[in-house]
Amino acid sequence: MTTRLLRASLGSPTYDDMRATLRATHTRPVLSGRGVDVYAQPLPLFKKTPDGLVQAVRVAARGASVTATMAAQTERIADGASHDFWVPEADRPTAYQLLAKDLGETSVTVTAQRKWTVYVVHHSHLDIGYTDRQGVVLRNHLEYLDEAVELAGQTDDWPDDARFRWTVESALPVRRWLQARAKSAVDRFVDLARTGRIEVTAMPFQLHTEACSTEELHRLLRFTDALREEHGIPITSAMHTDVPGAVVGFVDALAASGVRYLSAAHNWAGRSVPFLRGGQELGRPFWWRSPAGNRVLVWFTDTPHGMAYMEGNVVGLAESFPAAVDLLPGYLDALSGRPFPYGPEAFGWSGLPEAQITRQPYPHDLLHLRVQGGNADNAGPSILPPSIIREWNAVYEYPRLRMATNTEFFAAAEESFGDRVPEHTGDWTDWWADGLGSGARPLGYARRAQHAVRHAETLHTLAGADAAPAVDAVYDKLGLFDEHTWGAANPWHDHEDGFDSGGLQWARKCELAYSGADDAEDLRHAGLRRLGARYGIAAGAEAGFLIHNPGPAARTDVATAFLPASTVPLDIAVSVVDGRTGEPVPHHEEVVRPEEWPTRPYGRRLIFPASDVPAFGAVRFDVVPGSGPVAVAEIGSIVENEYFRVEYDVKAGVIASVFDKRAGRELVNKEAYAGLNQYVYDKYSTAPHINHLSGHIEAHEHDALLAGRTLGRRPSISRAERTAAGETLEILLDGDGIDWLRTTITLPAGVPRVDITNTLYKRGAPAKESVFFAYPFATGAPKAWELTGGVGGPAAPTVPGAADHMQPIRHWVEFDDGELSVGWATLEAPLVMFGELYLPYAPFPPTVRPTPAEPGTVYSWALNNIWDTNFPAQQQGETTFRYAITSGPTDSNAGVRAAAGLVDPFLAVPLTGHARTAAVLSFVEIEHPDLHVSSLGRSLRGHSLVVYLRSVSADSVSTLVRLPQAVERAYLGTSLERDQVEAPVVDGAIRVTVPAGAFVALSVDLAASVGPSTTEDVL
Repeated sequence: MTTRLLRASLGSPTYDDMRATLRATHTRPVLSGRGVDVYAQPLPLFKKTPDGLVQAVRVAARGASVTATMAAQTERIADGASHDFWVPEADRPTAYQLLAKDLGETSVTVTAQRKWTVYVVHHSHLDIGYTDRQGVVLRNHLEYLDEAVELAGQTDDWPDDARFRWTVESALPVRRWLQARAKSAVDRFVDLARTGRIEVTAMPFQLHTEACSTEELHRLLRFTDALREEHGIPITSAMHTDVPGAVVGFVDALAASGVRYLSAAHNWAGRSVPFLRGGQELGRPFWWRSPAGNRVLVWFTDTPHGMAYMEGNVVGLAESFPAAVDLLPGYLDALSGRPFPYGPEAFGWSGLPEAQITRQPYPHDLLHLRVQGGNADNAGPSILPPSIIREWNAVYEYPRLRMATNTEFFAAAEESFGDRVPEHTGDWTDWWADGLGSGARPLGYARRAQHAVRHAETLHTLAGADAAPAVDAVYDKLGLFDEHTWGAANPWHDHEDGFDSGGLQWARKCELAYSGADDAEDLRHAGLRRLGARYGIAAGAEAGFLIHNPGPAARTDVATAFLPASTVPLDIAVSVVDGRTGEPVPHHEEVVRPEEWPTRPYGRRLIFPASDVPAFGAVRFDVVPGSGPVAVAEIGSIVENEYFRVEYDVKAGVIASVFDKRAGRELVNKEAYAGLNQYVYDKYSTAPHINHLSGHIEAHEHDALLAGRTLGRRPSISRAERTAAGETLEILLDGDGIDWLRTTITLPAGVPRVDITNTLYKRGAPAKESVFFAYPFATGAPKAWELTGGVGGPAAPTVPGAADHMQPIRHWVEFDDGELSVGWATLEAPLVMFGELYLPYAPFPPTVRPTPAEPGTVYSWALNNIWDTNFPAQQQGETTFRYAITSGPTDSNAGVRAAAGLVDPFLAVPLTGHARTAAVLSFVEIEHPDLHVSSLGRSLRGHSLVVYLRSVSADSVSTLVRLPQAVERAYLGTSLERDQVEAPVVDGAIRVTVPAGAFVALSVDLAASVGPSTTEDVL
């Protein structure tokens, strides 16, 4: 007994399903009757004959067999099959009669067809995880490199177009393979790479680039230069696969590593609708330019079925010659004549109404077509694509198929039509960035580590110590965490192998973030000690600290320094003295006593305001016998300092007021739908634990999918106090999805900033859910926000088709209404929505619809679990989210100032050396406020040191850079110290010109002694 009740596919469409939409999209019956349809389609398929080229008209039968006659050729065509009739090459529309026995006769017009050249790029998409545990996947990819070398040898005597060529999509396996193979194998691989049979592309692995810091994105590409320099392997292209989007700084990072070309193949599976956000205007080839002026030529495989990096598989090029003959010509015809080659119901593509389609067909006759050895991620190399190409080219004159590397196609494309393709600039916002919220706790650790490792590098450089290998190791761990595979195909399972090994895969992924954070903190701690060993305490002092400001501007902030009981016993009262004035500053103490916490170092944390610490400099503070800390005082539900007064509404569980005393102005929009820092919990009605469910759901109205929205409740004040460090209010709340929420509001003494810390205990559950914290400001829309490698904003350009319902920012958002500038910053949570809460299912309808609109509201999308695959299905445990608010005169860089205390906190360097220490030290001085020192590092090219500079300006910046010792020579180049140009040294200062938004390296030779060791003597 049989049944048709069960569909062949209840989930994502199969390849046959996608092929069916391909066939149905561009073919229509020309004859019909008695349940039989006959189709006729001229195709761009040519053969060479003694009389010249002939081109194909493909005739197919559906419903029954048909005997068809055309151009004096007769063929019996079986039901479901097709036959190619050959007619002379047409240079103008030419009519031919088609006779189908017992059905009738019709006219078929044959038109001129393109003579295509298809570059077939064979690769394997590297998911470090997803299909199996990470270690298994990487070991397999090393085996794939062995196979690629072997297959290249097996086809050496084949026609050149058909010789096996392999493009390494992600270079990490190459790095490991070169370390793990015998010299003879390495030599063979290098020879193939140099001669163009194997291409290594630039990216070490595929990234959620919006999770990366600018520094991390650049540092991860250092292996590119190493391959060139150590092995002479040319690297000119990169591949960006799967992730549907990339940050604006990606272009600069690629250009810094010498990359000219980028093959982008976006997967639109799961809540991605770029074609509804201007994506129809984004053609396959385009130039992508950064604000800094760098650009790469992008081939964008934009098929709307979400399987762009296996498009060659869909059209049969990894299956068989008959499959390719069946599918490839029709696909090429659809590309040249239709806006989209596929119809509705293909993977990740719901289709557009005809009236909304504005896209133009593909205009060129060169095509980049990716193919994998199997229909899956992490598929290995195969002899089938070159075998099919060899047979194809022996039969057909056109399309001409060629096994090619990535760069080979780009070189041909640039020469053919590179001056005729459009250019776009700006952020290409990733549609999958929301998945970062599914791992909020490890993401927070990784984001904190991105700054700790910068600080650590600087401290070691100032101390004359080489921490470069350890710094690189941290960046490698953080990069592997930011790698785009955040879980198994079925992440809710915890099996040991395969698609269901979600628990093991996520444990391994989290460990990269946690150990990377520990390693970065270890390095920073060691750097503080090493630098402190170079400086001594002041005469008469019991101890001393350099308070280092690693931030971009001079500022006053609160410093924390640990004074061990072994240095000064706990029963001795001390004062903290500003080394510049000799005057004590009020301080607060947090004491760790052995009887209270025997597992921690004994001593006290001295917490005090450090005023006017220069940017990238330090001030000495001395610890002397004195009067002890300022007494702690209890306060009410209002906290304030010299700059702000903050009022908490204990009944509503929100911050009711943030009043700017200097401007005499309220910063909170009190008429907003949400209160400031309000906890918002959304629950969705979609089912958990169904692979790729989100790719099959459309949310044209929010009511059906938004199952519930609740707010934080039952607030109670647990701590309200004033210390020398400022005033603090701590509130406990509860709410849906959590066991508890602790909000800490701090106004640091003497600091124009409001600090807000939300620590919650997330309750693990498989429910689809989101947590937001609301920040409604009484301003207009945001003026700008920080991105990785650039600055976004309402007026900033974006690549057509970029996501716009959310923004994955780095840290800050700035508002400016012409009278006041307000800055808001986040440390751990990058996802924000502006003015609305959008449903996280395509096409992302609004769920609040405030009246009037609230352009000044920022919703921090702190965490979520809305994905069905590749991201964790749930999360739990204690997680912290830190925020900051500041304000000031218009155009005062309020966003940067709000973020400074989060990303560049003051660092206390304990003085343990013997040399006299000045009261003020300046390590680097920069005159322009939009040019920031990211870190100081050791040079890759033999210079004394490198000053890494990051611009947050929308325009080119020309300014002076000063170091504390005379500079002999200086060179400005890319972040990897490539393409260096000598920077003039004028009166001891270095004149630099840095393009808009750029991240560059200023390599310096110091006058005392040119060479890497000189930092020990001069800084």
